[in-house]
Amino acid sequence: MLLSIVVPTFNEAPNIMELVRRVTDVAGRMARDGVETEIIFVDDSRDATPDVIRGVAVNAPIPITLIHRDVHTGGLGGAVVEGIRAAASDVCVVMDGDLQHPPETIPDLVDRYRRGGVDLVVASRYVDNGSATGLADRSRVLVSKSSTALTKSMFPIRLRDVSDPMTGFFLVDRRAIDIDTLAPRGFKILLEMLARKSMRVAEVPFDFADRHAGASKASMRQGLHFLVQLAALRFGKMSLFAVIGGLGAIANVLIVWALTHLGMDYIAAAIIAAELTIVANFLLIERFVFQDMKNDASNVWSRFAKSFTFNNAELLIRIPIVALMVGSGHITAVVATAITLAIAFFVRFLFHSLVVYAPRKTGARPSRVRELVEELDSQSMSPGEL
Repeated sequence: MLLSIVVPTFNEAPNIMELVRRVTDVAGRMARDGVETEIIFVDDSRDATPDVIRGVAVNAPIPITLIHRDVHTGGLGGAVVEGIRAAASDVCVVMDGDLQHPPETIPDLVDRYRRGGVDLVVASRYVDNGSATGLADRSRVLVSKSSTALTKSMFPIRLRDVSDPMTGFFLVDRRAIDIDTLAPRGFKILLEMLARKSMRVAEVPFDFADRHAGASKASMRQGLHFLVQLAALRFGKMSLFAVIGGLGAIANVLIVWALTHLGMDYIAAAIIAAELTIVANFLLIERFVFQDMKNDASNVWSRFAKSFTFNNAELLIRIPIVALMVGSGHITAVVATAITLAIAFFVRFLFHSLVVYAPRKTGARPSRVRELVEELDSQSMSPGEL
C-alpha cells in the first residue's frame, strides 16, 4: 500500500524538521506492514518554510515533495485539494504542519481504512478517549464546540456519523470524492468533502496537541470565512445572494424610514437608499457569492459597471411602481419598497449569474436560453440537504 501525506503549510518553518522526523519514524514502523509513505507539502508561506522543507528533503528516508504556491487559491482548503491532486496514491492523509495533529495517530487512520468498508477516516477530538487539550483557552473550546454543533445541525444526515467535522486531520480515498466539484473557500476542507457527497465514514480518537512552535492562524476573519463556507454549502449561491440581498433590503427600508421621518419625500429617500445599497450589495456579492467566478469573468470595473447599470435600470422601473402602490394602493412607502425588492431579487440573481459574472468569450457559446436552464439547474442542485 502507498500512502500520501498532504501537509498544507503557512509560515511553519520552526515545525518542519520535527514534523518530518516524527512522520518518518511512523513511516518506518508502517513499512513493516507493507505501507510505503510519501509527504507532500503544499506551501503558501512568506517565511523560510520552503527552504527548510527543501533542506530536510535532501536526507529524508521517504520521498518529500514541495509545491510552493504564489497564488493562494482557496486558502488552506485549496492547498489540500492541490496536494491530493498531486499525490502518488489514492489514499491520502491530510494533516496540519504545526504538530497539533500528532503523526503517531496516522497508523490508526491507516489501520481503520485497511479493515475496509470506509472511504474516509476522521481523526476526532470528541470520540472515545480523544481530547482537545491543544485549544488555547476556554473561549477556543467554546467556539470549537459551538461551531461543531452548528455544522451538525445544518447537515444532520451527512454528518450523523461524524463527531468532529471541523477537524483538519483525516484519511480520504480520493476515488470516493469528486475533486472537480470541491470549491474550497478556507480551512474546513473536510466539511466541504462531507457536504458535497455521501461517503462511508469511520472515526478514530486523537489528542489535539499544543502547537510545537509558532502562532495560531485562528482569527475572526477565519471565523467569518467558515460561516460563509457553511452557508454556501448548505444553501448554495442563490441563498447567499438572498442573504446579502435581504441585508440590503433591510438597510434600504431602514434608510427610507429614517429619511422620510426626517421630512424627506419618499421618492427621494427611496433613490438615496437604493444607490447606497446597490454599491454595498455589489461589494458583498463580489466577496462572498461569486468569488469563485471572478477570475473567468470580465475585470472588476466592468463587473461593477454592469451591476450598477442594471440595478439602476431596475430602480427606474421599481420606483414608479412604488409610487403607484403608495399613491393608489393605500400602501405605505416602507411596505411598497419591501414588496418590490422581494420581486426584484430573482431577476437580479439571474442577471448577475448570467451576465455580470459570465465567463469571457473564448469561442462559441451555448444559447442564452440553454445557459439560463443550466444555471437554474446548477443552483437547484447546489450542495446541501434540500
